[in-house]
Amino acid sequence: MLPYLLDWAHLALRWLHLIAGAAWIGASFYFNWLNNNIRPVSLGPTGEVVPGPEGEIVGDVWSVHGGAFYRALKKGYTIEKLPEPLHWFYWEAYTTWLSGIGLMIVVYWVNAAAWMVGPLEAGPAVAVGVGSLIVGWVVYDLLCKTPLVARPAVFGWVVFGLFTAAAWALSSLLPARAAYMHVGAMIGTIMAANVYFVIIPSQRKMVDLAAKGLPPDLSFGAEGGLRSLHNNYLTLPVLFVMVSNHFPFTYGSPYGWVVLAAVGATGVMIRHVFNLKGKGQAYGACVAASVVSGTVIVLAMAPWPKQDAAIHVSWEQAAPIVASRCAGCHTASPSQPGFTSPPLGLVLETEAQSRAVAAKIGTMVASGVMPLGNLTAMTEPERATLVAWAKAQR
Repeated sequence: MLPYLLDWAHLALRWLHLIAGAAWIGASFYFNWLNNNIRPVSLGPTGEVVPGPEGEIVGDVWSVHGGAFYRALKKGYTIEKLPEPLHWFYWEAYTTWLSGIGLMIVVYWVNAAAWMVGPLEAGPAVAVGVGSLIVGWVVYDLLCKTPLVARPAVFGWVVFGLFTAAAWALSSLLPARAAYMHVGAMIGTIMAANVYFVIIPSQRKMVDLAAKGLPPDLSFGAEGGLRSLHNNYLTLPVLFVMVSNHFPFTYGSPYGWVVLAAVGATGVMIRHVFNLKGKGQAYGACVAASVVSGTVIVLAMAPWPKQDAAIHVSWEQAAPIVASRCAGCHTASPSQPGFTSPPLGLVLETEAQSRAVAAKIGTMVASGVMPLGNLTAMTEPERATLVAWAKAQR
């Protein structure tokens, strides 16, 4: 009964995670678009800004959507009277993080014997996973308090280097898929912690000063805005991690951590293109860099055919390996503890079923991703035999 209930918990948490994540990322994209597209309001005869009826107006932007016109006004820091209601945006972030941690617990930490065992046993592997989330935030937050943060390009490269080092370290200590998920969770933790520890407190201080009619402290808004911008650039790398578990050739690559770093960097560049475009600045070089880097990644990972003589392996040779090493999970009714249904719906009970997914079997087995944590103790000769059979089916 417990595995069955865990499956439902997995489904509910994943659905909630996607809903909240879509809301959080949507708000992040929209408000950064708004900031980038705000333009000064109408100018007077001598070039001065003409205040709108709302008081001190920094800029505005017009848009059309859903059959209506909208005008968004950006106010300065002086607000005569706080409007009611004043809308806040933070529950999207908190719900995304909480549901994501719930998923990590249900899928990986509770079933650590199946998903986390590799170079480390289950207990130490979970400890490494939990520690990576804490250490990632602490290191990033300390960096944000150094003079480096005033130099965005240098700061960005340093953070990229740290994420790459984390990807390498986690890939060395955890199974490939678990390593990817923990890198994504580390980035997501940084984003949520930015909201909880910096962005929302900064906004509360601004609102409190405005409510008392006191002069604003511009540093509050600047710090919150900077962390919000960091979150904006981190969204696409996190989205890649979320979808990567459907593509084992990424995390299962011999250099999966390099793939993660490279695709993550491409995501940052794509986000930068949107931000530059919104500001009306040139973005062609960034588009070119994204295309080139994406092409290099694809070509570097391409399974170029080798000139080695093909080894013929029959189903009769492969079948006992599938039955003893794979069928514990990949049957209609798995016998492996912790599974109530075959992972990804793959049933490998017959030759026809196995042949239909031979390419996937070859990729997963060759990369060492399967069997999970090598729980069924597949030997290297068995692995080579099964991979050779899978290649022969192409």
